[in-house]
Amino acid sequence: MAMAARVRSTLPLLRKALCSDSRSALYPALLSDHELSRNYATAPAKEQKVKVPVTMYGVSGNYASALYIAAVKASALEKVESEILDLIEASKKSPKFSQFMKDLSVPTDTRVKAISDICAQAKFGDLTRNFLVVLAENGRLKHIDAIAKRFAELTMAHKGELKATVTTVIPLPPEEEKELKETLQDVMGKGKKVNIEQKIDPSILGGLVIEFGQKVFDMSIRTRARQMERLLKEPLNF
Repeated sequence: MAMAARVRSTLPLLRKALCSDSRSALYPALLSDHELSRNYATAPAKEQKVKVPVTMYGVSGNYASALYIAAVKASALEKVESEILDLIEASKKSPKFSQFMKDLSVPTDTRVKAISDICAQAKFGDLTRNFLVVLAENGRLKHIDAIAKRFAELTMAHKGELKATVTTVIPLPPEEEKELKETLQDVMGKGKKVNIEQKIDPSILGGLVIEFGQKVFDMSIRTRARQMERLLKEPLNF
């Protein structure tokens, strides 16, 4: 009961933090990346402008965002998602294939030919094949797992869904999970469906850590204790 009460006490803080975050920050335009200058989309030249529904950072975020925009323009979002996930599953079943994608010592031509052959055998569409070839050419195949994860987040957001990972010391009681879900849905707006995944981590000592999209709200006792420790170590100024 005491643990549940502490979890509930963090919800107003979470609501305040989320509401203070401008909505425009949750729905930015695609971040630029010179490596994505190559046009691997197969759609016609004149297209509607498409924005990614969730902020994405870093190499995996940029590539996932670019693939999302190309897939939406080509009306092939579900097909591309399915093919990318098939590739990930194949790499999990084949350590040799997984190692091949991470090995930068493999010549670029060899990487490109191998990934092209794999796409042909799997009967992947042109969009997925061209995207994977770009990754092979730029030595980015090692990021495919992270890219696939980010791309899945974008497709969920496209469908009005949001996955939130909640880490606590004990399982979140149903009433607390419901209240947290309502808080997230209030911030995201009507029409958004929030799916909560619970994780248990005794090392956070208490409180909770919430991750959704690329955002992390850490309200754990462990983090607060570390902040207090740093504060106590600072010299006093009289």
